[in-house]
Amino acid sequence: MTERPPASQFASIPEIRSDVAHAARVWNYWLGGKDNYEADRVAGDAVTATYPQIVDMAVKSRGFLVRAVRHLAAEAGVRQFLDIGTGLPTMQNTHEVAQGVAPESKVVYVDNDPLVLAHARALLVNTSPEGVTTYVNADYHQPDQIIADARNVLNFNEPLAAMFMGVLGFAPDFDEVLSIVRRVMDAAPSGSYLVLWDATDTSEGMRVGTDGYNANAPIAYNLRSPERLAQCFEGLEMVDPGLVPLTQWRPDEVEVGTIEPVDAYCAVARKP
Repeated sequence: MTERPPASQFASIPEIRSDVAHAARVWNYWLGGKDNYEADRVAGDAVTATYPQIVDMAVKSRGFLVRAVRHLAAEAGVRQFLDIGTGLPTMQNTHEVAQGVAPESKVVYVDNDPLVLAHARALLVNTSPEGVTTYVNADYHQPDQIIADARNVLNFNEPLAAMFMGVLGFAPDFDEVLSIVRRVMDAAPSGSYLVLWDATDTSEGMRVGTDGYNANAPIAYNLRSPERLAQCFEGLEMVDPGLVPLTQWRPDEVEVGTIEPVDAYCAVARKP
């Protein structure tokens, strides 16, 4: 059955600020969506002016999400997904991919952007009758709250997939990043998975483009090296091919040999 957040969760949604850029809406703009404002487009254009590849990265990141969730549902037997910092719903969302493979899958989205939460009402209608799709109104800086709320839907005695899709760069302190990831994975049982990608400092264009974004957005994005991102997976068992650019993680057969690396690295890893 479909579980919906209590009315109080939506009643507490703060006012949407259209005059301040927000990462979820900027990403929506890059993906060609309509759920964005002038401030978001200004911030997005500041990046594309020097790093137009960011639009392709946005598309490629969704491709990684689809392939990773499909693998976990179809091949690893995962039936529970905790998507932290999900952003605005687009096409091929986590619950659609997971429930397309296993209709009984449970998906908990976590975000604190008011526009994202406003869209939750519509998104929750589009779920399989056998499964569960719901939202938690929380910031990923609050892993204990996320875990407590997610326990109302997910069984933390059974394997789950914790997903951080391009959001941890917004935490300025990398020690906090490690703390957030480890707190969530410590709460997850053996057999659970960490799915993570983030933009990286692997080209001058990406570094300059990020500076342009940060000059127009209230929350800066912090690029890290692939070596630093690898620290998030310490103690976990990497799923082949390991930590690689987004386009290199199990590309579909039609893509093999025709894709270029991007300045964003990803991996899927299992908790032993």
